[in-house]
Amino acid sequence: MKKKFYITTTTPYVNANPHIGFALEIVQADVLARYHRLAGDEIFFNTGTDEHGQKIYQKALEVGKDPKAYCDEYAAKFDNLKSSLNLSYTNFIRTTDPHHKKAAQEFWKLCAAKGDIYKANYQIKYCIGCELEKTDSELAEGKCPIHPNLKLEMRKEENYFFRWSNYQSKLLKFYEQHPEFILPNFRFNELKQFVSGGLQDFSISRLKEKMPWGVSVPGDPDHVMYVWFDALVNYISATGWPEDKKSFNDWWPGIQVAGKDNLRQQSAMWQAMLMSAELPNTKQIMIHGFITSGGQKMSKSLGNVVSPYDLVNKYGTDPTRYFLLAKINPFEDSDFTYDKFEEAYNSDLANGLGNLVQRVAKLCELKNLVFSPNPSNPSFPSISSHLENFEFNLALEELWKEFGALDAKINIDKPWEKSDNEAGKDLKAYVAKLLRLTIPLSIFLPETSSKIQRIFKGPKIVAPSVSLFPRLPQSPQSS
Repeated sequence: MKKKFYITTTTPYVNANPHIGFALEIVQADVLARYHRLAGDEIFFNTGTDEHGQKIYQKALEVGKDPKAYCDEYAAKFDNLKSSLNLSYTNFIRTTDPHHKKAAQEFWKLCAAKGDIYKANYQIKYCIGCELEKTDSELAEGKCPIHPNLKLEMRKEENYFFRWSNYQSKLLKFYEQHPEFILPNFRFNELKQFVSGGLQDFSISRLKEKMPWGVSVPGDPDHVMYVWFDALVNYISATGWPEDKKSFNDWWPGIQVAGKDNLRQQSAMWQAMLMSAELPNTKQIMIHGFITSGGQKMSKSLGNVVSPYDLVNKYGTDPTRYFLLAKINPFEDSDFTYDKFEEAYNSDLANGLGNLVQRVAKLCELKNLVFSPNPSNPSFPSISSHLENFEFNLALEELWKEFGALDAKINIDKPWEKSDNEAGKDLKAYVAKLLRLTIPLSIFLPETSSKIQRIFKGPKIVAPSVSLFPRLPQSPQSS
């Protein structure tokens, strides 16, 4: 019987175009989905867009569009990543979907029935960029460290609140019972320290007259749900919850992939909400770092935001996937520059894998090799071990060691100096190994894996006229 594997990204706001940081997250999730699919598991791979809240409402007003029409336009830009990055997700949810809105309302009712929702007046410092309240301890020089260019708002109004304070001990107990709930461990320690410091109830509604773009609060037409409360429910509404209990029970709980700026929301807020609704907690959460640009945080104001579409258009899908997986640390902040990208492209792809494939194919052509591939599904324990721990860069490092070892063996064997018969034995071994390596390669670079399989499908092998990765010209400064 097939195992079921559920994985989801966060749902990015549709207030801006997709950027390389989200491309990193969704490619990481795609690798995990492909890895489990290759292992024979049945996959539910969820992604989508978060479409409510003040940021989006204000953006729509700025450009003179209806909020839903604005969301339609930007949601398509995120969904188009599927073809651009060769993603294998099976579900794309929008938080404006009618089913999701009904699920969010049902979830609200469950928390209310538990006594965890109440109405009160409050005054807080609020960051529109984060769509979150900010305590003084979270601020740097009186500003949000993530959005230092946005002025904090002072808000005073009547809202509904979620009794987060009820869940401090329950969350800490859950963390203790699930020591691998969050990877990397230093993020887990950061979260446990935060929760140990005490939890304050947080606002989960907004007055409709001030901000009408949201899911209506059940039984109160004057309020809409706070965007985070609504959006987090997507992870279970995507499965068909609450109507389709069988689908929900089949798939949930699952694995979540999120950025470090989502640590508190995914790992503490959402988990407390699930406890309140008496639903299973997330199985595991992988937290990745930020991608910086030349050592600086990417921001529209600095003009250093990198579009995944631009990278794909300039270099191709698999080179973009390779850089994100091999050269970006899965857990720490990592730097992107075009120079670094092109250096990795030329050294690892053009001079590495691309040259190896071209070399083997050309030798087979020169020696008139007749070859009948014998498909196999080999295991690579070191690669699997790294993927189980979300160490995408180390998994690719192991795979590239295999390609390097094959290249070194060709240099030792020197099949070009041997008779056709003797060389044929060597070449068949090289081709067989290359084809074996295309199996794990398909997890990371699916298009390249398919191309190599087509080159060596036999019986006669013809060397491709163009390398898989044409070498990029050296330039003083790439742009």
